[in-house]
Parts: sequence; structure tokens; C-alpha cells
Amino acid sequence: MRGDQLSRQWRILRQIEASRYGLTAAEVAELGGVSLKTGYRDLNDLQMAGFPLYAERGKSGRRWRFIDNYRFKLPQPFTFTELMSLHMSRDLFRVFQGTVYHKSIQTLFDKVRAALPPKTLTYLEKVESAFHVGATPHKNYARFRGIIDEVNKAVVERRRVEMAYRSLSAKSETLRKFDPYKVWFYDGTIYIIGKCHLRNDIRTFVIDRIKMLRLTEETFMVPYGFDVKSYLRHSFKVMKEDDLYKVRIWISAAWSRYMGEKIWHESQKIEKCPDGSLEITFRVAGLEEIRQWVMGLGAEARVLEPESLKELLKAELADALTYYTEPAEPHRDRITQHIMAARAS
Repeated sequence: MRGDQLSRQWRILRQIEASRYGLTAAEVAELGGVSLKTGYRDLNDLQMAGFPLYAERGKSGRRWRFIDNYRFKLPQPFTFTELMSLHMSRDLFRVFQGTVYHKSIQTLFDKVRAALPPKTLTYLEKVESAFHVGATPHKNYARFRGIIDEVNKAVVERRRVEMAYRSLSAKSETLRKFDPYKVWFYDGTIYIIGKCHLRNDIRTFVIDRIKMLRLTEETFMVPYGFDVKSYLRHSFKVMKEDDLYKVRIWISAAWSRYMGEKIWHESQKIEKCPDGSLEITFRVAGLEEIRQWVMGLGAEARVLEPESLKELLKAELADALTYYTEPAEPHRDRITQHIMAARAS
């Protein structure tokens, strides 16, 4: 019940903030789907929390609104609920803890808290107790702080770097000159995208696989028209490959609603089948990442095309089955060998 009340009062704040002439108590009650008495109680609670609300008498009765130009002494264009939403979003940024990004974000949140009245902060804590932002799997980037700082500086100043990089499948580091175009955060991991002079091509590198990095005095220019979204548009997740594949996957009726509610890739096309199942079609670069995605769906998904993806899955399932039907032995199976070779930069 407490969460419903706070959520309702949040909507009231937003509507009063957006309304030019304010709201009557009856409109407040209608907005929250409650009685007129409860509507007045909500308005009183918000006043007690420190929000500068007052009732102005007009032709249509008393209208509740904010005191003109009141912004907790904060510059435009921030409003009360925008600042409160910003403050509640701080959990989303904990994945950057220990980095220069998190330090700046924390400073911003400290300024927001310092600007809000004590009663409003108390109300904010009550609102926060009704909501929770779960952390997705992520890495501890505190130990890579120095490298992240240098990468950030290189991107801003357009300075070439020299780095020792060890890919996931490599036995040793390779030395590379690299022009960092963009820092990219995706699915709990920080990447840098730019031109690798060793491969003479645009590549994506994982920050925590950089073993050493040094800024040079050489500068570079980002190619005219380069856009990260366009560069990655065919990648199912992160990997960028030249070969494009049409991938068609059947999804069981039991999982069709869950799978059909989300956008998994911008190229997806969904077709409903008479029995309630789905067929999802993608056009993606490379097969490794979508292979992993299909494996995660288990028996609820079946690859219809291409045949090459079917064969990859058959081989992996056969290898996986040996772990449960044969004595465990340390070895690298054939599908893993294939995938690790493909990952090598």
C-alpha cells in the first residue's frame, strides 16, 4: 500500500508540474483513482514533505500549483521531479564504481542532495524504499582506473595510444597503435572502438584486456561520417564481422509472449504461428553471439536457418552432452576451438 501511495503522489507532482494552471483537488483525486478525501491527504503530505504547493482560488475553484519560479535555487531547466528521478537513478551507475565516470556522477548526486530541502530528502527516501534497481552482472573496474582515465583523455584529445593487448584466446599480448574513437559501455563491460594500426581496420577492444597503455604525442582525426550505431548495426551484441547472415528461429508457444515483448535486435521481424509459437528473423553479422543466445533458450528455441548455425549448435550440444555421459576429462572440444579461433583479433 505504501508503494502505491508514493507512486500516486509522484504522478500528482508530475501533473501539477506540467499543468499551466494547476489542478483542483477533484482532479488530483481522479488522477490517482481515489476519493476526494484521499486526494486532499496526498496534497497535504506533499506540502509537509517540503514541496512549495499552494491553493489559488479561481473561477473553477481552488487550484493547487507550485509557487511561481520556485526551483530550490537550482538553475533551469531542472524541475523537482527531474532532480528526484536523477537522484534515484544513481544505482544504475554503480557499475562504474572506482572510475573517473563514477566520481563525476557521485559529485553530481551530492550537489542534488545539497540543493533539496531536508523534508524533501526525507520524502525522497520514502519513494526510494518503494523502488529498487537491480544491478546487472558487471566487472570491478576500480583496478583499471588508470587505464580508463588515460583512454578517456585520449578520446577527448584525439591522441593516438600504444597498448599491449591480450585477446581472450591469445597466449600473449600484442603491441598495437590505436586511435580511440569512442568509449562504449554495453552489458556490464566497457569497450573502446577505433582504428587498430596493427590490423589496419576499425576494431573493438575490451578495456580490462589492456595490459599497458601509453598516450603518444601523435594525433588523429575520426573519419568523416563515422557513426558507432551504423558501425555496430549488424552486430547481434558486440562482435563486428563482415559476413551477414539471415537467421530464422522458432520460439515455443510457452515463451512466445516473453520473447515477443522485447526488441532483441533492430533487424528483427516477428511472425506469429497458428499454434501460438513465433518465428523471429534477424539479419546479423557473424553467428557466435546469436549462437550463445539461442543456447540460452534451451528447448524453447530451434534454429530454422541457416544450416551453418544448426551445425554449430549440434556440435556444441553433442560436446555438452559428453560432460554428463562420460567421465570428466580436461580437454578443449572442437566447437570451443572453432569459436576461440574466430575471436582472435
